[in-house]
Amino acid sequence: MTRLWLVRHGPTHAKTMVGWSDLPADLSDHAAIARLNAYLPADAPVLSSDLSRAVATADALAPRPRLPHDPDWRELNFGAWELRRWNEIEDQAAARAFWDDPGDTCPPGGESWNRLTARVQSAINRLSSLPEVIVVAHFGPIVATLQLAEGLSPSAAFAHRIDPLSVTCIDFGPVATVRAINQRP
Repeated sequence: MTRLWLVRHGPTHAKTMVGWSDLPADLSDHAAIARLNAYLPADAPVLSSDLSRAVATADALAPRPRLPHDPDWRELNFGAWELRRWNEIEDQAAARAFWDDPGDTCPPGGESWNRLTARVQSAINRLSSLPEVIVVAHFGPIVATLQLAEGLSPSAAFAHRIDPLSVTCIDFGPVATVRAINQRP
């Protein structure tokens, strides 16, 4: 069994779709970082997506052993929709299809929800030899992990709220067990 402590990176304050753009995290809430550090297991290794908002949040969880950054924990690639607001997307029918029935639909030049879920599954598989690990990631990969653990549809997975600096804890073994979702220590 592997226990994943999934931490969403600190807030970016962006009001647009932020996927692979490398926006920084606001880590100025030192009290929230301290509570997060106290809540997480002290000896568990930490890994993060390779985007700076996740890396900086993982750095704030020191002193813990660090594993190499893993790009499979990156946020969904929004392609041509990156850093745009919903109402700025020219093809509103495609945008509605993407959000209303996530799966194989993808933004132009981006990736589908099913592709994101497949890369997250690969990342989870690579961690199966560890008893527990803290993963600092993004909304999409955390929700994809919940989808995989609970056998949810993509739409049902999207219904979960995952706040910045929250913790979602899932045990993966012969059967996946969700321990906590969106905990704010």
